[in-house]
Amino acid sequence: MIAQKRDVVVMGGSAGSLEGLHLALSGLRGDFPGMIFVVIHMPAHGTTNLDELVRRWTTFPAAFAQSDQTVRPGQIYIAPPDRHLIIGRDHVHLSRGPKEGLHRPSINVTFRSAASAYSERVVGVVFSGLLDDGAAGLWEIARHGGVTIIQDLNEARFPSMPSAALGSTPLNYQLRAADMAPMLLNLASGKETAQMQHPLPEPEQPDNFSGFTCPECRGPLYRTSETPAEFRCRVGHVFGLESLVEDSLSTRERKMYEAIVALEEGADLSEFAANKQPHRNGNLKREAAELRKQAGEIRKLIENQT
Repeated sequence: MIAQKRDVVVMGGSAGSLEGLHLALSGLRGDFPGMIFVVIHMPAHGTTNLDELVRRWTTFPAAFAQSDQTVRPGQIYIAPPDRHLIIGRDHVHLSRGPKEGLHRPSINVTFRSAASAYSERVVGVVFSGLLDDGAAGLWEIARHGGVTIIQDLNEARFPSMPSAALGSTPLNYQLRAADMAPMLLNLASGKETAQMQHPLPEPEQPDNFSGFTCPECRGPLYRTSETPAEFRCRVGHVFGLESLVEDSLSTRERKMYEAIVALEEGADLSEFAANKQPHRNGNLKREAAELRKQAGEIRKLIENQT
């Protein structure tokens, strides 16, 4: 009996993922019957040669996806810089919508859209990377009956992303990159039955205000998912728990530096005024000294952070 054909493959990675992606793609033969979508975190500006690299690694046609492009088997579609790759039924869209997990393109966006469009036909693969992008999207693939794969944690140069998926998502396989191609071929051909029963969909829950604010726009964050934890603001910025903690740390540090600038600027202004208003010289000098002291204390707080 032939199993369900899993012929829509979505791959995502970040730091340290190119080596794994190379091994996985270069092992696929020309008779692979599926279509492949690739999302790698990259800078929004500047040039990238990811499309050229992928073409060197495989005999399949590979290029950055175009908005509203029709998709077909035997081709590789790559998310371009600063655009979300959204998969529809037999076509793709590109969007410059709000960042998710600090990233655009976001792996979660592509994985979720693939799960919605193709359900059981989807195979999701998460490679090496920092933080937790991909975990929530992989969960959606599992929820829709698709197959979930992560790169072996012992092989991933930065195991945070596959580890986040392992901790929150029903997984079918944890594989070394070199072992992925045979598995993907068998899954796409209907020769492989996934090893694990997926859970039933969670009942719909209303979004609840988390008590936190969005680090990107300072709007209220609503918790949209329990497992894995995910937060969304009114604008549409979305964060996994690790991404939210990381961006919150960066925001706090940035705000403390802004406070240092304001305090030191205030001290400079007080000293300038003291020179221009001798009758207030004493008070202004003391005010300037106090402002510099406060700026120094904040600087020590930043430097002593672990």
